[in-house]
Amino acid sequence: MGTSGKRRGQPTRRRPSGAISQLPSGKWRARHLGPDGHRHSATFTTKADADAWLAAQRTDEGRGAWVDPRLGRVSLAEWATDRLERRSDLRPTTRAKYRHLLDRHILPVLGRTELGRLTPSSVRSWYMALRAVHQVTADDAYRLLRAILNTAVADEVIVRNPCQVKGAGQVHSPERPTGTVAELAAAVQSVPERYQLALLLTAWCQLRRGEVLGLQRRDVDLLHSSIRVERSWAVTTEGMQVLGDPKTEKGTRVLAVPSHVTPLLADHLDRLIDPSPAAWLFPGREEQPITPRTLDRMWERARRTVGRPDLRLHDVRHSGLTWAAASGASVAELMHRGGHASPAAALRYQHATADRDRAIADALAALAEPTEATPIAAAKRYVSRSVRTRGGHGTR
Repeated sequence: MGTSGKRRGQPTRRRPSGAISQLPSGKWRARHLGPDGHRHSATFTTKADADAWLAAQRTDEGRGAWVDPRLGRVSLAEWATDRLERRSDLRPTTRAKYRHLLDRHILPVLGRTELGRLTPSSVRSWYMALRAVHQVTADDAYRLLRAILNTAVADEVIVRNPCQVKGAGQVHSPERPTGTVAELAAAVQSVPERYQLALLLTAWCQLRRGEVLGLQRRDVDLLHSSIRVERSWAVTTEGMQVLGDPKTEKGTRVLAVPSHVTPLLADHLDRLIDPSPAAWLFPGREEQPITPRTLDRMWERARRTVGRPDLRLHDVRHSGLTWAAASGASVAELMHRGGHASPAAALRYQHATADRDRAIADALAALAEPTEATPIAAAKRYVSRSVRTRGGHGTR
């Protein structure tokens, strides 16, 4: 009995220096005779991936960029773990976040795959499946994977990065809600006294949550009405509490405290804080600051009390920076207040607000008030004289 088509295990196509065949398992093997004189092979789930690999080998060989595929036989799990361990520049919270993304979202799917066998289609399938469940997490994980594989390209372990999903990993920062001064005042009054200053410093000094919790008595200079930010108190995804540097290299800074907050700051130090210079401004248990979660729970109740359940604690800082921008602060000044390392982060607070827009409109109206000194008044007098001279018929 005759057969149609090619049997599994037989080459489907032959090309100069390479061939593709289907294995009994249904997978596809691509073989290539490299410029080193050795035959190299790789196995793929789809024929298209095998064909793409072989085409890439020939293209790289033709342009002198060929890399021995054997170098890419280390698994993604091995490579990623080694790269993470070598990063001495990461903050503890950042390192914990990367470890969490690897262990929970990247390595369970792609970890056993050799670097040289990661393909754009396999990365795309992983990303789209994760994005269907956790969009923000998927983009975070994709950026991390792309960065890890960029090091493999730089070290000439693989020729190109298989992270080729168009638009994936892009940071989209939607416009965050802002609160009003009245809403903040009401929220402050709704929380226990020992937490009120935390909200005031978040809004009026534009501190991050970890920076607020990292403050100690010695950081406060009541004589000059200022505070020094030089540490941050955070909790990793595994629950480990970490005392470290501020988030960015510009995070260490001295900030002027608004005059209406200074008396409340002094009262807080006088009545609620231990006299030791190293005393935490917001003490918790076992001589440590309160946890970030404690502050979050406090704000959760406060925002519902004032009817703004959409405002996160970070939006209180966002609101403060928006108020600073509306008051006329420059980008450089916003960078200093917010502890931003780049102008891009500060520029987002330069958007228009309804209150600021009304102030601008009122200022423009004031310019148009007819006075002897304004061109508008002179123009009105000229038109009036022209009308009288022409018998009241106006200009033509």
